[in-house]
Amino acid sequence: MADSASPVRIAACGCITPFGDARETHAALLGGACALRAVPVLGREGGDPVPLALMPGRSLDETAPPAWLPALRRLHASVPGGPWGSPGRPVFVTGSNFGVGGLYALRRTGDARFAVWGAPPTCTEELRLELGWGPDVSILSHACVSAHLGLLQAARAIESGLAEEALVFSFDFLSPFVAGGFHALKILNSEMPAPYRERAAGAIGLGDGAGFVVLSRGRGDWALSGLSLYNEMHHFTSNRADGSGFAACLEGVREAARGRSVWFKGHGTGTLDAGRMEIAAASLAFPGAPITGWKGGLGHTLGSCGIVELAVAIESMRQGRAPGTVGAGGAPMAPSVADGSFGTGAFDGVVCASNAFGGAHAAFLLSHV
Repeated sequence: MADSASPVRIAACGCITPFGDARETHAALLGGACALRAVPVLGREGGDPVPLALMPGRSLDETAPPAWLPALRRLHASVPGGPWGSPGRPVFVTGSNFGVGGLYALRRTGDARFAVWGAPPTCTEELRLELGWGPDVSILSHACVSAHLGLLQAARAIESGLAEEALVFSFDFLSPFVAGGFHALKILNSEMPAPYRERAAGAIGLGDGAGFVVLSRGRGDWALSGLSLYNEMHHFTSNRADGSGFAACLEGVREAARGRSVWFKGHGTGTLDAGRMEIAAASLAFPGAPITGWKGGLGHTLGSCGIVELAVAIESMRQGRAPGTVGAGGAPMAPSVADGSFGTGAFDGVVCASNAFGGAHAAFLLSHV
């Protein structure tokens, strides 16, 4: 499904990663930096070392209250406007994990303090009280397209006149439960990720990350259009082998981008089949567009990657240069993959795409108003 109304504007956007805010993250990626480090997959309980990007000073292990809460307070302090969660200014909270690591810690320790953070409704309510939001708060979670889903719902609220402005607030922080789950699937292993690179076996890295977007009808220099979501409903984890889901999702975005010169910010986790299918679909929909992805430096910020990487894309357009594909070596899967950074001055838009377990796909066009 894709929107058909006039574009909504981005009044404000920001993120936090292990590199810092959006500007610091953009600068680090331009320099080819990598925040991933080998960390025991189960934290203090050990296990295989896997590539994780944690916020400075934070361990993988859960605490009560969560050690990531101060980072969210700092991020929220940069959110303009409000009062949020009030009539006409709803909040859409997105992510794939929320405080699920708390349930793992509860099971391991028996400490009841972990329970309140362990499920999306209770975690979000604690966050609402912590950040001073009113009651108009919605929770949206659909694996790695969660942030895109929040952006689409917020845009619809504005387009329908139900909201003057909307805040989409997304966060995903790692825990032994999250890292252990991906490790069990064998796609999080001892190898560093190499997005869009040919290699013998795929591998991903995971990262802490959070971000926000304030959407408005008439305020802001950036516009979102062609917001598209498509779900293959094919398998618990994999995509259809013909790549049709990737192509179907990009149809609506291609219409929004007709007549524009765009670059393509892909999902690019480091898995092989999905990387090839994404490149094929992007190259068909947007011939000549350079393709880049940043999870080789940031790690995969899971359900929040759509907003974390949107903030970096905006910074790329502002600064006039986009980071190339960051990650371990190897031959690119196609000539369209941008190995190094490139200028954005010749482009008047960027297509931002994310993909998720089971063949869920999401994308939109970001352009200057």
